[in-house]
Amino acid sequence: MISITVITCTYNAEGNVERTLKSVLEQTYENVEHLIIDGKSKDSTCDIINRYITEAKAEEDRHEINFISEPDKGLYDAMNKGLRLAKSDYLIYLNAGDTFPDENTLEAVAASVGEGEVLPGVIYGNTDVVDEDGKFVRHRRLAPPENLSWRDFKNGMLVCHQAFYALTSIARALPYNINYRYSADVDWCIRVMKQSEKENRPLRNAHHVLANFLEGGMSATNHRASLKERFRVMAKHYGLLPTIFQHIWFVLRAIIKA
Repeated sequence: MISITVITCTYNAEGNVERTLKSVLEQTYENVEHLIIDGKSKDSTCDIINRYITEAKAEEDRHEINFISEPDKGLYDAMNKGLRLAKSDYLIYLNAGDTFPDENTLEAVAASVGEGEVLPGVIYGNTDVVDEDGKFVRHRRLAPPENLSWRDFKNGMLVCHQAFYALTSIARALPYNINYRYSADVDWCIRVMKQSEKENRPLRNAHHVLANFLEGGMSATNHRASLKERFRVMAKHYGLLPTIFQHIWFVLRAIIKA
């Protein structure tokens, strides 16, 4: 039975953190650690988190919960703290506003790993997009392939970060590059998949919707800067000319579909 660390990074997230915490609390899978990394919120975020911890204890919830609140250098710095603290076989980031689709999501992740087999470098799945009220908006436009490779991300981020379960031993050795402001997650996912290939570890499709992703977010609200940074990330991993030609195709594809 694999163990899973859920990492939730928060900062002034009083409006949507509660549903994320509730989603973790409701998971039926037992072998779960929940790390909550707060950036010293100035609103009631920490009060909500402390109530969640109290509720979990009262219900004798079997999930281990660890909470820290201290200043950080931004989201990716907070995510690196989670990397360093995670104790489980796999880790996943479920930030404020994001939720698991149902109470059996982590059961589905664990069921994708056979007893005694070499642990996959990544377990991945599908993602649905939800609104501020947690209501379904649409399936994510980019869908993961049956057999994923790091080379596939040249076509875009085919697996949402919230549906990308990384083997902790690999992830911890590859911290997020905090010089990126919007696309460190893309760079990190590619590097994790590259290392998985070097270690001859498979990338496993769980064939399940693994995350409800809150529409919006940092990269969406800074769309132009995010696109420029993502271009740099792709050029770094796939080469400048292939990345240019790929983006020309992106534009042509958008025109054809319009």
